[in-house]
Amino acid sequence: MAKIDFGGVLEDVVTRDEFPLSKAREVLKNELVAVIGYGVQGPAQALNMKDNGINVIVGQAPQFKADWDKAIADGFVPGKTLFSVEEAATKGTIIQYLVSDAAQRILWPKLKPCLKKGDALYFSHGFSVTYKEHTGVIPPDDIDVILCAPKGSGTSVRRNFIAGAGINSSFSVFQDFTGRANERIIALGIAIGSGYLFPTTFEKEVFSDLTGERGVLMGALAGIMDAQYEVLRDNGHSPSEAFNETVEELTQSLIRLVDEKGMDWMYSNCSATAQRGALDWRPKFRDAVFPVFRDLYNKVKSGEECVRVLNSTGAPDYKELLDAELKELGNSELWRTGAAVRKLRPVK
Repeated sequence: MAKIDFGGVLEDVVTRDEFPLSKAREVLKNELVAVIGYGVQGPAQALNMKDNGINVIVGQAPQFKADWDKAIADGFVPGKTLFSVEEAATKGTIIQYLVSDAAQRILWPKLKPCLKKGDALYFSHGFSVTYKEHTGVIPPDDIDVILCAPKGSGTSVRRNFIAGAGINSSFSVFQDFTGRANERIIALGIAIGSGYLFPTTFEKEVFSDLTGERGVLMGALAGIMDAQYEVLRDNGHSPSEAFNETVEELTQSLIRLVDEKGMDWMYSNCSATAQRGALDWRPKFRDAVFPVFRDLYNKVKSGEECVRVLNSTGAPDYKELLDAELKELGNSELWRTGAAVRKLRPVK
């Protein structure tokens, strides 16, 4: 591993320079990777590995026709590289368990008997193992249990790979039965196209991931957009003006400057009025949300969020309820305005 200075703190990371794809191929040359689940992460990781010359098969329940048909459209052949979940898991030496957290709990009694001595069970989320008292996912003692968690959606993992870049990923070894678990997971992390790999634990991965999704990455971001948009509209600003000042300028301009060189770089490329206001109001927003984030992290750590997820997503009418919630979000004035604004963007 390479020592990298992250803001004054030295961390170990694995880069493509020290662990090139050629080394990953050598480590995995006698492995057959069975990707279980062709929904969110499954397609991206399977296709990236396939394109990188790794032996990959897919395990997908045929009754979920959309995912089964997608696997076929992506080049996986029924009976050759596309199988039922149990058949793929039995054939594979590395089983990537990439169905949803709720589905992992349901499918585990069928998957566990398929695991053979010396196999590796691979996760991209620490949820099921960390919250085993709620999920019942307790791996047998005679296999490796490993994790590689890309810090992005499956769509981004694939898009970045095609573009020649990579999504950074965390990795962890929960159980090393073979003595090869560490090299197996690093090789897999490189094979799925990670930008670089940084070590974590299953517990830390799930605590940070659930906090991030509910916080800055999705929940908090959507919440503060709602609040600012509504305040502007309540004070007589048009939908277009309120949306542009809340969303469009962030996504089309400012966040790209943050990505390029950081928040200070973005600030330095804005007007003096914007700089002064942002620097003055930043601590007020930070102090306002600190209690919310503490509460969020504590609920993640205690397992309360785990129970909420499993109870909600396991309900028989969950899909209908989810569709209704997403429809309500999409039909709000804020995001109907967003749809109109996107149509007005110049064609690239």
